[in-house]
Amino acid sequence: MRLNTMDSSLETDAPQRWLGSSPEGLASAMVLAAGRGERMRPLTDTTPKPMLEVHGKPLMQWHMEALAKAGHPDQLINTAWLGPQIEAYFGLNPDLPNGGRVRLRYSHEGKEFGHALETAGGIVRALPFLAPVFWVVAGDIYAPQFDFAPAIAKEFVRSDKLAHIWMVPNPAHNPKGDFGLSSEGLALNLPKTATLFTFSTFALYKKEFFATALTGVPEGNPQGKAAPLAPLLRAAMDRGMVSASLYTGAWTDVGTPERLKDLNQSPATP
Repeated sequence: MRLNTMDSSLETDAPQRWLGSSPEGLASAMVLAAGRGERMRPLTDTTPKPMLEVHGKPLMQWHMEALAKAGHPDQLINTAWLGPQIEAYFGLNPDLPNGGRVRLRYSHEGKEFGHALETAGGIVRALPFLAPVFWVVAGDIYAPQFDFAPAIAKEFVRSDKLAHIWMVPNPAHNPKGDFGLSSEGLALNLPKTATLFTFSTFALYKKEFFATALTGVPEGNPQGKAAPLAPLLRAAMDRGMVSASLYTGAWTDVGTPERLKDLNQSPATP
């Protein structure tokens, strides 16, 4: 079933505010969907990784619905590998079964530059269309109970931090983890010999985190520079500018066909 309401199921009497993206409404959430998914081949030879289904719906749709229910109807999706499939499925104004109608923007990195821009490069490319504070989550993560609670974002806005990230207990495929977590709730750039947790990809950012002075990339990334996120996070952690929480709910990085199969054979999470 396609959700592309621009040419199929948008009611003729739908309010005009749901037609296309909102020029004045910057996206308060970005779903990362540009990766090639090499480890998921051959499944990703014909399907974008975030469009692989878990319990009957595309992986990325679980996030999109949760974000919409939490008050984020304006969302931005970046694409590269097989990107047109994503827009063809969702369109601009899908009425998500468990989230209601949303307004989508797309940053088609593959179409514009011929390749994905990596996480930081893709975010900087989309920055002109993102709100001053915005959520980011990878479209290939399954965490159906994660709560994008407005109170969390409000607390983050009041803080002096530039990012707040969620970490998870280390899965089998990343046993040494990524970052440390202090008792005061700061993310720490520590050596691999320390006690570390795995970065979940769920995060809140202020636009200042991606300022040109810190990234070396102009806002909007007009040259299409590929830039990873981890070095920016580590540099900000060294300045004490990244807070963090530990998430212990269901979380899976759907990185292999085996993990996808296991998820679909397990009971669906409410």
